[in-house]
Amino acid sequence: MVLNIAIIGYGKMGKTIEKLAEDKQINVKSVIDPFVERDGKFFHEISMESLDGVDVCIDFTQPDVIMDNIRTVTGLGKNIVVGTTGWYDKEKEVRKIVDDAGIGFVYASNFSIGVNLMFRISAYAARLFNRFKEYDIYAYELHHNQKLDSPSGTALKLGELLIKNFDRKKKLVIDRLDRRIEPDEMHFASIRGGSIPCSHVVGFDALANNIEIKQTARGREEFADGALSAAQWINGKKGYYKFEDMMDEIIGGDQNE
Repeated sequence: MVLNIAIIGYGKMGKTIEKLAEDKQINVKSVIDPFVERDGKFFHEISMESLDGVDVCIDFTQPDVIMDNIRTVTGLGKNIVVGTTGWYDKEKEVRKIVDDAGIGFVYASNFSIGVNLMFRISAYAARLFNRFKEYDIYAYELHHNQKLDSPSGTALKLGELLIKNFDRKKKLVIDRLDRRIEPDEMHFASIRGGSIPCSHVVGFDALANNIEIKQTARGREEFADGALSAAQWINGKKGYYKFEDMMDEIIGGDQNE
């Protein structure tokens, strides 16, 4: 059975999702964006008309509209994949909206399969290096110059995982440091420039040795592919999920263990 989706937000990610959908035998039933002037499957707003026949919505918009989008989509009884970041301080509210609507909801700060594997690898590495007091830990990220948030949601999640699994670090520092860093702080720097889709580096450093784990995206295709896989996974489900729940189902385990 063909999955029918609505793409909410027709920016670079929305266009990439549309391009890859056919390869996964997914039908783009509608595209919703207030700034797109085209006929056919294109609409300016989320409505019963624009979601008619849609199984799952995929939202890659902006933080200032995502809460309204979630309320509208769930109010119309549709499952939704959310790739937009910047709303995590309202997670409790969103969970209630999803539960009250009885729909399926899955989100991620990053839908890249590679990044989600890096989450697990980095957390495991942190547990290993935690046993050797001579090692310190650091991290940094790079994104293109159009990125709207800094640090990214991916960076924050990666930083939280590292601290959770490295006992000597208690606080994530994401701002500029004009002082000596404290022993219980971990610095996560953000760099913005050029056209880099995304890159994340986690480093473990001792006096005589340095080990780095690095992930570099070559394009937006992997993020789009992950979002489409999430749409297939959430179709027919009810409840509030993270992308890690899908990953757990595929490979088992929990990177937080």
